[in-house]
Amino acid sequence: MPVGLTPDRRYIQIAFNDDIRQVRKVLPQIRYDPRIWIEAGTPYIKKEGVRGISYIRRMWRGIVVADLKITDGAVDEVNFAVNAGAGAITAMGSSPTATLDRFIATCRTRNVYSMIDMLGVSDPMKRLQPLKAKPDCVVIHKGRDEESVARSIIRYRDISKIRGKYDVFISVAGGLVPLRVRTAYFNGADIAIINVIRSSDTNEGIHENSNFHQIISKILSEVGQ
Repeated sequence: MPVGLTPDRRYIQIAFNDDIRQVRKVLPQIRYDPRIWIEAGTPYIKKEGVRGISYIRRMWRGIVVADLKITDGAVDEVNFAVNAGAGAITAMGSSPTATLDRFIATCRTRNVYSMIDMLGVSDPMKRLQPLKAKPDCVVIHKGRDEESVARSIIRYRDISKIRGKYDVFISVAGGLVPLRVRTAYFNGADIAIINVIRSSDTNEGIHENSNFHQIISKILSEVGQ
């Protein structure tokens, strides 16, 4: 496993889902801390391509997450993300077992974190059971489109179920704002994922015009050392 995650330590993951302009504006405000991961989000990668991952890598010396949400062709996709500078990569929990097995194995070979995103998966345990090896991290994820659905919640109950059987890290995503980070940790999450949002964005997160130095410092006080 690569250096970056430590048991009993909590982390925050700041996700960029827009473009390089947004990264250029916000990322310099975030001082390096090993408890902070920076994500090249799926929409960001679709807009900017592999160069978007490399751009974040040049600006951030900590872990860079490539949120590829791999569904097939795991070996090639892991390799191009690693070559671009990613230290952690995501695959969809709904992907075929063969894809997830190749994904995890390739991540281990390349010494990067494997993260399986359980967005849309009704029973994460059933997806983990047949795998030859378990991922480094499982993402409990309420999707951005689900944020406007009143009955849709982050399924925190899945955390204790997974952790009761598997030695994996757990990250949580889905409409988190700084004030809700404590709730994620209270429910057992190791990593809280927060989106950077535009003024026109109806989803929740941290507005790109915010004082990130001040906000991140406050969040880190919740994270602990």
